[in-house]
This record gives sequence, C-alpha cells and structure tokens, in this order.
Amino acid sequence: MERNAERQRTALIVGMAKSGIGAAKLLCRQGWRVLVNDKKPEIDGLSQALSGAAVELHLGEDPLSLLDGVELVVPSPIIPMTVPFLAEARRRGIEIVSEIELGYRYAQAEFVCITGTNGKTTCTALTGELFRAGGFRTFVLGNIGVAITEHAEETRPGDVIVAETAALQLEGCSRFHAHAAACCNITPDHLDHFGTMENYIAAKRKVFDNQTGADFAVLNYDDPEVRAMAAITPAQALYFSRKTEVERGMFLRDGMVICRLDGREFPLLPAADIRIVGGHNLENAMLSALLALSCGVSPETVAAVLRVFPGVEHRIEFVRELDGVAYYNDSKGTNPASTIRAIEAMTRPTVMLLGGYDKHADFHELFEVFQRSGLIRAMVVMGQTKRQILDTAEELGMGGLCRSAETFREAVDLARSLAAPGDAVLLSPACASWGMFDNFEQRGRIFKEIVISYGTN
Repeated sequence: MERNAERQRTALIVGMAKSGIGAAKLLCRQGWRVLVNDKKPEIDGLSQALSGAAVELHLGEDPLSLLDGVELVVPSPIIPMTVPFLAEARRRGIEIVSEIELGYRYAQAEFVCITGTNGKTTCTALTGELFRAGGFRTFVLGNIGVAITEHAEETRPGDVIVAETAALQLEGCSRFHAHAAACCNITPDHLDHFGTMENYIAAKRKVFDNQTGADFAVLNYDDPEVRAMAAITPAQALYFSRKTEVERGMFLRDGMVICRLDGREFPLLPAADIRIVGGHNLENAMLSALLALSCGVSPETVAAVLRVFPGVEHRIEFVRELDGVAYYNDSKGTNPASTIRAIEAMTRPTVMLLGGYDKHADFHELFEVFQRSGLIRAMVVMGQTKRQILDTAEELGMGGLCRSAETFREAVDLARSLAAPGDAVLLSPACASWGMFDNFEQRGRIFKEIVISYGTN
C-alpha cells in the first residue's frame, strides 16, 4: 500500500478505542471495505463515534474467523503481536500495521515524535506549542489522546505532526519516518506485553527507523540506554543533559540553559524561568526545545514559550487546596518511575494514592525513594496490584503507613481523612488504569470530580 493509495481492498480493524475508530474512519473515507472487531459484544457510543463510516461490525467475534479476504490488519496497540490471529495473518501474508503507520501513509506533514517511558505527554504538548509559536501549522496527535488517523488527510506539505509515540504503537511500524525524533528515558514498563526489557527497548528504538542524515535524533545523555541509541540512526544526534556539558545539544551551566548547535554556543534562558517545575521537567523542556530548534523555531520563540507553558492535565496537576491540604492529579503516573518523578516534585508531607492494573512492574525502587524522601505520611492502596504493593511496603518497613481500599471513591475519601493541614494528597498510582477505568484520563477526571465535590473551605 502506497501513501494516498485508494485501490479497493479489505481491512480488519481490531479494537475499538480511539486508534481503532480513527483507523476505521480513515480507511472508509479512502474507499476500503472495513471490518470492525472488538472482544466486547457491545460498546457504548460506538455507533456515534463511527457515524458516517460504512463499516461492517463484528463485535464479540474471534478475529481469527474474519481473516478471509483481508489484506490489511490494524490491531489495537494493547494487543500483543504474538496472539493467534496476528500469527495467522502473518502466515497468510496479510500486512499488519499500527495506527501510527497507517496515519503516516496518508499524511503529507513532517513528523516530529517523542517516545520514552516517562515525560512523553508533557514533551509532546510543549513541543506542539513551540512549533505553533514558531509559525508552523501544527497537529498534536498520537498517544496524547487524538489518533493520527483522525487528521492525517487534513495535513499539507509544510505542516508538522507532533506525535507522542508509545512503544505499543511503534511495534507495528515499518515505513514510518520521523524527521525529528526524541527519547526521554527508558525504565521498565509494559513488561506484561513485551515480556522482556530487550523487547520493550527494541520497540522504542523503532521511532528512529528510516531516518536519514538530514533528520534529527534528540537523546537523553544522562540515560545510558537512550544515549546509545545514537548508534542505530544515521540522523544527527542532539543530546540534552542536566549533568554533563554535551558537545552538541543542550545542558545546564550555573543555572543557565545553554545550547550548542551548528558550531555555536548560546544561552537560551535561566532554568528558573521555565514555568513547569522539577528536575524531570527541566529535561522535558530541553528535549522539546531541541526538537523545535533543530526544525527552525527561533531561540527567542522557544524561550518565550518555556516561560509560560503551564504543563498538561493529569501530570502533577494541581486540583485545589481544601482545609489546608493540596490535591494533585498525577493519573499519568502509570508506572513506578513516573511516580518517583512525581514524589520528587512534592514539597509537603504527602498522602499517596497507589495501585491499579498489573503491568508486571516491581515496586521496590519506588518504596526506596519514598523512604529517602521522608515525605510520605500515608499510602492508600487499591486495584489489582494492591497485594503486591502492600507486600513490598511491609518488606521495606513501610507497611504501617498503608491502608487499603476496595473502590476508587473509598480510596480518595480515605486519603482525605489521613491528610492534615499543610499536607498534599497525590494521585500517582504507579500502575495503569485498566480494570477500574477506561484510561488514565478517566481516572484523573473522576479524581478531580471527587475532590471538587468536597465543597469549599
């Protein structure tokens, strides 16, 4: 299938979340016969979401039974590539692509991509703002919440798609090409899906596939696994570091963010002027700034945006202060490393809300950070990982700080009761939301609704 090809063919879309809906609608618009499948026999709002798309619904059916006559399969990113229907599709020679790959084939914009374990959403949103301020017609898409296939056909040459690209989405890419791509960091995540760290890292690296010497790879110099990615791409490597003065890229010197690009060195702005706070956000700001600068956004524009960008929803998002307690929504904290970053940003004694879907993560390092921080007043634990978290806390001598809850509302109410004036309540579960919620956005919204429902001071 070539980009913008319109030959009549049959496609099977498996999984009716945002990416599946976007893929089905795009292929219908392009004249494909589209079969839509999901393991759920009924999905609320699906007909409305697919309005105007002439799809054939096969809900609740085994996708293995739908492969006859199919030439293209677009699976949900959460479906492992090893499942039987995808193995059979490969055996039959049926092409399997991710939604990102499909969107790329129908887009005319240049892609600027962000991958990594933690910080992707903040970096994607900030990078989008930098390109808009730089005068580019910009689409902010991907894992940040809007499928690439929803807007791919609207793009024109000269446009930019800033895309958050998760490992689960990159796994099914083949021709996908990013003009500029960045990796924030690598820590264990999604091991339930990939099985090993090696497989997880290999999926992340795919964002650099197909790059050329005219492209850019922005890499975290302080993360050895990420720094080594320079060897897998012919793109021009640009590094960012909080610890080292890199030869090409961005670093910190005496409180000033310094750039070394195109053979010259110049100060960008004082690190204290960056509005999003915390050491991890300094890294996010440098990554985004390098992506923008490498693609022609001026240093003055970059500095101006960094001074005003407020951050993103669900990432250490201040909700309110009530009875002297500050409430923070970090529902985007879906793995231990992300929650570590959140607790490192706290300045008050903190009541944590932890637990959710089991992605086979290990919580020992998380609790070691909790011990070192000295900020943990209490922890309320819930969800599928409750037992594992409680056992880890007990093993490391923090079991006495833990309480358990059966429901999310019960957990938030309990956290409120455990917090004293001057404390913070932090929702940063270190786990995915699945099983209790559709996604981390829904979890964060419900948390905010509960906190706001408590009334006024």
